[in-house]
Amino acid sequence: MQVEYLNQIPDIDAFFELYKSTNWNEDGNKNKEELYEAISNSWYVISAFYNKKLIGFGRIISDGQLHALIADLIIMPNYKRKGIGTKILDGLVKKAEKEGVDQILLFCAENKKEFYLKNNFKTRSENAPGMEYDKA
Repeated sequence: MQVEYLNQIPDIDAFFELYKSTNWNEDGNKNKEELYEAISNSWYVISAFYNKKLIGFGRIISDGQLHALIADLIIMPNYKRKGIGTKILDGLVKKAEKEGVDQILLFCAENKKEFYLKNNFKTRSENAPGMEYDKA
């Protein structure tokens, strides 16, 4: 399977379809314009395309120095467990490391903790929720 990974904000309609595939917006509290504005304000993004169709996306919100927050790592359900999420996550981490960002953080969705643990993230203490990239 030939997937193309690009540092590119995806088309508004394509992103909305991908986002809806996760059921993250099942209450409909965000419209496609609001979601598009959110991703357009990202520090860095990676979009994954298969046959020119958006099948995955991930982004970083960052100050470029101290902190990077990985957000919205989304893979279209039919393309999960094919290494696409791992490839996007790796690209996001490498960008933050290349720029010298000190701390790479994320909040993971329910039942996704194991994915991040096997990709070098560790659980933070209970008084500091979320997960942090383990540079060790």
